[in-house]
Amino acid sequence: MPASIQAPVEMVETVAALRLPPKADRHLQRLMDRNNDGQLTAPEREEFEALVELSETMAIVRAQALSLLGRFP
Repeated sequence: MPASIQAPVEMVETVAALRLPPKADRHLQRLMDRNNDGQLTAPEREEFEALVELSETMAIVRAQALSLLGRFP
């Protein structure tokens, strides 16, 4: 059984609001476009994969926080 902890609602709200910074989000979008066009270099592919992994992890954490708040993404 997972352990339960208490956290201030403000902290959970902050986690639920997490997003990539605008500059990183724009860069990820550019990399996605280049990936779709088959134009990524090897270093760009590594960066792209890392940013996608980060974005997916943040989405999961956000969804968990929203669930704790009784909200849906």
